[in-house]
Formats: sequence, C-alpha cells, structure tokens
Amino acid sequence: MYKTVYLKKGKEESLGRFHPWVFSGAIHHIDGRPEEGDVVRVVNADGRFLAVGHIQIGSIAVRVLSFEDIIIGKSFWEERLNAAYNVRKSIFNSQLASSHQDNTQQTNAFRLVHGEGDGLPGLVIDIYNRTAVMQAHSVGMHVSRRDIADALAKVLDGVVDNIYYKSETTLAYKASEDGGNGFLKGNLASADDIATENGLRFHVDWLGGQKTGFFVDQRENRALLEHYSQGRKVLNMFCYTGGFSFYAMRGGAELVHSVDSSSRAIDITRANVELNFPGDTRHEAFAEDAFKYLDRMGDQYDLIILDPPAFAKHKDALRNALMGYRKLNAKAFEKIRPGGILFTFSCSQVVSKDNFRTAVFTAAAMSGRRVRILHQLTQPADHPVSIYHPEGEYLKGLVLYVE
Repeated sequence: MYKTVYLKKGKEESLGRFHPWVFSGAIHHIDGRPEEGDVVRVVNADGRFLAVGHIQIGSIAVRVLSFEDIIIGKSFWEERLNAAYNVRKSIFNSQLASSHQDNTQQTNAFRLVHGEGDGLPGLVIDIYNRTAVMQAHSVGMHVSRRDIADALAKVLDGVVDNIYYKSETTLAYKASEDGGNGFLKGNLASADDIATENGLRFHVDWLGGQKTGFFVDQRENRALLEHYSQGRKVLNMFCYTGGFSFYAMRGGAELVHSVDSSSRAIDITRANVELNFPGDTRHEAFAEDAFKYLDRMGDQYDLIILDPPAFAKHKDALRNALMGYRKLNAKAFEKIRPGGILFTFSCSQVVSKDNFRTAVFTAAAMSGRRVRILHQLTQPADHPVSIYHPEGEYLKGLVLYVE
C-alpha cells in the first residue's frame, strides 16, 4: 500500500478545489519514508483521503494523479492516455486516426499529453508523424516511463511505431543516471524525422533539439502570421528551426530573415526552408545573438516575430524577465518600419498576461509610436488548461500594428 502524507489542519482547501499540487508547507508529516517519485496517498489532519500522486523534492511536494483512492497501474495510464487521445480527435475533427495512414494529411504533429491539462502532471507527449516523443518533468513520471510507454503503444496501436524518451534536459541527473534519452519503442532507423503541419513539412530534431524537437504550441499563430506576410519583409528572431519563416514564405513574403544563436538550429532552418521551397532565394538565415542583430540591423523589416525562450522559469527571476521583454520589444519598436506588424510572445509560465502586456506597453511608450493591438494570442487547444489549474496557461502573444 502507498505511504501516506498528512496535511496540516486546514491545508486541504486547494485539493477540495481539485488543484493538482500539494506544496511542502502544507505537509504536517509523512508516514514512512517514500522515495522521490513514489506514489503516495494524501490525507487531511484527521486522516480523511484527499488524493494520490507522485511525491517529489521541492516546493511542489506532491503532483496529484487522482482524487479517487485508486491504484496507479496499467489501467490508469491507459485510461488517461485514451482520454487525451479522444480530446485530440475532437480538436482535429476525428482525422487523427487516419492521418498516419495517408501521406496527404495536412497535420500530423500535435501534443497528445499536456501535463496538468490532461490530468498527468509532469508529463508531455508530442506526436510527430509516427513517432511519439515523451518528456518527463517530474521524477514520478520518469520512474513510470516504461509503464507509460507500454500504455501509449496500446492506445496508439497502428498510429505510432516509435516512442522516444527525451528528459535529460528536464531531469538531467535522474535521466542520465538511468540511461539517458533513447527509444523505449522502435528505433532511429524506423523513425522518419519529417512531420507535417498545415501542409508544410519540417525536420523534427528530437535527438538534440529543444523541448521535444519542435514547438507545436505555435501552430495556430504561425498560420495567422502567414495571413499577414504578403509582400512584407520579415524578420524571425529566435527562429529555432524556422517555423514562422516558412509560413511567411508561403504567405508571399518578399524576403524572410531567420536569426538564432544556435548554429545547429540555423542549419535545420535552412533544411526546412529547402524542404518546402527548394532553391528559393527569398530566405537567409543567421547564427547570431538576437540583441546584437537587433542593434546592428537597419529599418528594412515591416513584419517582425519575437519568440524568445522563457526569460523566467521561477518567480525570483520575474523582475529581470520583464526588463528583458521591455528591452527586446523596445528595440523592435525602434526599428520596425511604419505600418509594420509585430508578433511578440512570452512562454514564461510565471509571467502573467498582465505582466507581459505591461512590459510591451512600456516598450511602446518608450518608442513614442502609435501602436494598436490586432490580436491577443495563446496556446492551441491541444495544449489544454485545466479549469482547476490556471497556471497551465503559459503562452502569451500580441500582434501589434505599429505606425
């Protein structure tokens, strides 16, 4: 039976509202000595059952898996993964089941599991064609990775052939200690690294790239950018592997410049552009620090994308992060041509919508230019937010018209 975590008197209120985290300060004592990543039962001060979840070291002491007193085993993983897949079939109009049997499918890259949003806190699974890339953000999910992979193979039988585990960047010590990244099902020889999004193809760098290899959370925002690209001169800052760039090219941009500090990312960006627009001379890519490029560039661009990595991963870094967003956007407001459009984003969970909007507002005011908000953007539906866990809404974006 699972070991038991006893909460302090009155500290069960958040669990009564189905919030999936138990903070360390709410714990009175623990019956027994569970290992990090073990499943534990959480009870109130009187011993009344509240939840079961993974225990871990840190301010978030327990990530809740269920508010029912159940055993976390094979049937649990299969039920949760099947529920997540059914949600995605609803989002994509039931097309996913056939998408991997038909090379004409417009999109075969999507997020299957989005942590707390799918009742699986600490777990992310992205699908790229016939390969699932699984990433653990908690030791509990890492410990359970093989059981999850078995359940995933059953739920997506005939849809996914390969399951790649990629957690060295999220759980560096634990993942490397237990063998590091690698295939839990299938192998590299059978895994095609080309996926499709809205009819555009791209190489997925799941072996050495950021996150799971691509940023599927910007799919709808990339499609919106395509709408605004006709005849424009586009600058894609922090381009990673060029997602916004090849959408801009399909949208009819006059030129597209992609900038990222990673030479590996720039190489993949060039390959992705060539994959979709072979021999097209409208595109150039530069491996260079973003701020240095912004400092030296002229005023030739009239569509700029700012999609930086997270400037703050914890609350202590919030102040510096907001300064970074102000500085970055101020430079864009300074350089963008009149009548230009700015797509600007924050993917920092600890930066609220209001925080981000205030930082961008301050940058606009510093520039003295007239700025209109055309769109307020967020993450797509395959990155759902639990109504009980608003912290899951992490992606913020603004589309601005600059006179």
